[in-house]
Amino acid sequence: MRRLTRWFFVCGLLLAGSAQAALHLQLKTEGLSPAEQQASQALLDEAMQSLPPRFIEQLDRQILVGWTDDMPSNAYGQASLVSELDLNRKLLAGLTDGSAATLQTNRPHGTVRREMLATVLHELTHIYDRARLWPAAERSLILRCSRQSNSSGIIGLPDQCRGQTERRFTLSDDPRLLDLAGWQQYVGRRGEREQDNHQIVRSPDLYEVTNPKEFVAVNMEYFLLDPAYACRRPALYRYYKAHFGWAPAARDECPKGFAFLNAGNDFALQPLGTVDPERVYAVDYLLAEANQEWASRWGHSMLRLVICAPGRPRGPDCRLDLQEHLVLSYRAFVNDVQLSSWDGLTGAYPSRLFVLPLAQVIDEYTKTELRSLASGPLKLSRPEIEEVVEHAAEMHWSYDGNYYFISNNCAVETLKLLRSGSDNSQLKGLDSIVPNGLLEVLEGRGLADTSVLEDPKEALRLGYRFDSYRDRYQAMFDVLKTRLPIKQTTVEDWLALNADERRPWIEKADLRSSAALLLLEQASFRRQLLLAQDEVKQKYLGARGLKDGGMDKANKTLQQILATSGFLSRPAELLGSSGYGLPQAKEWEVLQSESSQRQQQLLRLTTDLDQEVRGLLEPARAAEIAATEANVKQIGEHLRAIHKASGGLQLP
Repeated sequence: MRRLTRWFFVCGLLLAGSAQAALHLQLKTEGLSPAEQQASQALLDEAMQSLPPRFIEQLDRQILVGWTDDMPSNAYGQASLVSELDLNRKLLAGLTDGSAATLQTNRPHGTVRREMLATVLHELTHIYDRARLWPAAERSLILRCSRQSNSSGIIGLPDQCRGQTERRFTLSDDPRLLDLAGWQQYVGRRGEREQDNHQIVRSPDLYEVTNPKEFVAVNMEYFLLDPAYACRRPALYRYYKAHFGWAPAARDECPKGFAFLNAGNDFALQPLGTVDPERVYAVDYLLAEANQEWASRWGHSMLRLVICAPGRPRGPDCRLDLQEHLVLSYRAFVNDVQLSSWDGLTGAYPSRLFVLPLAQVIDEYTKTELRSLASGPLKLSRPEIEEVVEHAAEMHWSYDGNYYFISNNCAVETLKLLRSGSDNSQLKGLDSIVPNGLLEVLEGRGLADTSVLEDPKEALRLGYRFDSYRDRYQAMFDVLKTRLPIKQTTVEDWLALNADERRPWIEKADLRSSAALLLLEQASFRRQLLLAQDEVKQKYLGARGLKDGGMDKANKTLQQILATSGFLSRPAELLGSSGYGLPQAKEWEVLQSESSQRQQQLLRLTTDLDQEVRGLLEPARAAEIAATEANVKQIGEHLRAIHKASGGLQLP
């Protein structure tokens, strides 16, 4: 199907060149008044002036351009790949009297005349894209590969069947273009390309994702006509510029930093931030080690941006600036309170790129899930680091894929981000669909430095490893064992006791064992919250369709939170249909205002939900949480009393 404003008809695949020395647009004047001829020629002249010199030189043919009545009313133009381009005669009057130059459309090009100019450039790009007399060897390759093709076309073929030999004209089957455009190489299928394009958010024209040919033509329009294209789609701008050895005059210098929405759970903070690629010292592969949960048995893949504090020169000391570091984490966006294994297998959840503070990620995995984190530096060049950061920003604003636990999980998404961002040749043939396996493959290719993890103590000291708190909890429990006559043998046994059974030991504890008790009681509190979360989930699922006043109230609050927090993983929704690609300075004001309002709403809703959810808990669970909170408070008071009695300063 064609888009509403284009009608493109393909008449051939392999074409012979003409005797013309360069591209020439010849207007068919029959039936046109002098004024119509003049307006039409002015449009064609402007198109020629907009095209790259190399484009004109290499597309060495005459193309006849005329006006036709045989076209749908909402179409602008159509072209054959031979030598003709037709425009919709219904638009001729407006072009001639000048009204097309002021009549606005609902598309980014603005006016009808600008859209007509874009149409001419779009259709000429289609002709250019396939206008090639193939050498015999390449023609033989095409014939062999055509036997492997399917109804999905060229993107279903291995890269060698798209031809990796140098070709003057072809853009839409260039592996690099396909990576940037969103038809990435399948992970685990050795060279095949994905059939669906999920870079659909903040698109200038969704027609671009129908197939690579349309992507090339649509983006050529914006490369040639939009002075902001270099800032909105920087990687594609560089691609076109390199291909043609030329670029149109650009706008002022692009902003150094990229806008992002911090999906941290501290809703009191402003979520809108910026990442300056020049301040990123390194990119690490961050692996959350496996646990026994079904969805986590192979670990979780993330990327860590080692960002230098303002004013610090870029270098190894930037690893000390943990408060600046960000984590790029592809996760299933779950718009419900359950994470279904079946839905994860069938792709029911959107896959989105979350940007999170490192501190939150460390707490989430080491304290709550009791999983260690390993941070292995990737061996990327300086340009590769900056382009990975840039591509991550583009994906943050444009990507909305489907999350599959098996075939499109965090490891697959992370690998695709690294491939497309860095264009590192060593990543091209690399395949792994499990997070821990990906780290091993990266190490095997010499792309990840895991030697920094060999000495556990040094790795902890330098921030390459973050241990699970399970070991710390066990160490604290060992302190209790040496100072108090408790019967339990492991920290798990201790935490399995209820709060009332642990309380009598508080008054018997000295300063050191009281500190150990406090840490363990805090761990117990986090454990109770996880159990409560699961309990509410089960009650929520069981109460669907039933009349339950408390459940209904909490459910409404929860749904509001989910609806409100979606912007943290799909930030483009804050800007509506305004603009495309990376947000520019004039859009940042809107982002700051909208994100602040949403964040304040989240802060209020989460406070409300905390009270409402507690009312849904079973009495025993609610009592245990309250008792654990009381234990934490009592231990704090006991510690202050001991410290004061020993003559020390009063603890806060």
